[in-house]
Amino acid sequence: MPDPGEHYHALALQTRCHGVNRLSVGEARQAIGRSIDIVAEQISASKGFIGPDTRLVALPEYFLTGFPMGDSIEGWAEKACIKIDGPEYEALGRICRDNDVFLSGNAYELDEEFHQLYFQTSFIIAPTGNVIHRYRRLISMFAPTPHDVWDRYLEVYGIEGVFPVTDTELGRLATVASEEILYPEITRAMALRGAEVILHSTSEVGSPDLTPKDVAKRARAIENQVYLISANSGGISGTGIPESSTDGMSKIIDFHGHVLAAAGAGESMVANHEIDLAALRRFRRRPGMSNLLSRQRLELYSHVAPAQTRYPANTLLNDAGEHVVPARSHFIDTQRTVIDELIEQNLI
Repeated sequence: MPDPGEHYHALALQTRCHGVNRLSVGEARQAIGRSIDIVAEQISASKGFIGPDTRLVALPEYFLTGFPMGDSIEGWAEKACIKIDGPEYEALGRICRDNDVFLSGNAYELDEEFHQLYFQTSFIIAPTGNVIHRYRRLISMFAPTPHDVWDRYLEVYGIEGVFPVTDTELGRLATVASEEILYPEITRAMALRGAEVILHSTSEVGSPDLTPKDVAKRARAIENQVYLISANSGGISGTGIPESSTDGMSKIIDFHGHVLAAAGAGESMVANHEIDLAALRRFRRRPGMSNLLSRQRLELYSHVAPAQTRYPANTLLNDAGEHVVPARSHFIDTQRTVIDELIEQNLI
């Protein structure tokens, strides 16, 4: 008999995200609770419809709060960020226990080691209700990342905390956040550490045409020989932006780059499909030109990458090695400096 963990159904749940931007702190906290209640009902009903072997669920990037448009770092931290041991994770853990699922999602998370900062965190919660995986987004346009406090972050969490891969009964799971699907090095780092299934919480442009992120999803699955489960939002309300701008596009892609299931617009459970880990493992262990992982010659790039610096590390650490809380403008100002330096070096 095959291991039941090698064959199970996964669901990229496309749920509407409700932005808390226009709400007070108290109202925002209540809205977060309502969003969790909605997700709980949708997961239970979806599993009942798809089947009892639905064991893995991915949620969109902004399913709790929307994104921090118009709020300062400090204001968003107070209004919309959750604690590592907070009631939101406890409530999400109950969903996992009640439905016997592994649940992946993304939230803005506080960290006592970096007081007054927050990190955008992709998490996985086991059927026990415990958080077993925590990845902090490394590339972000307008939010703090571990790279901005790099030396201190490594001191606290080590490289294991930067590129986590979690071994579970459903295979070796990893997470990538949103637009990071466009940065192949991040997914490659997860694959090099053994990842078999990449969970991608995203909030991206919905389009009938191929988009950069949609192309990248297929590419990341092919080049790393992984299943990719990508959950987009079913629209975002409460921000002023037209609600269906980020809608549809949720999908499950296999290690050949084939789209196994895809959702249209609106809230949807259509992006669900069987994950066949046994087939993936056979493919990875089979000699031949198509076995890309085994043919990697990583030493080739070691002579290029260390000598190249683009966006600098530690921009939120002061001379004493302590982190500082930036204005939102800090991030685009830093990017402008990088662009100017690349022009000066005649690299762009």
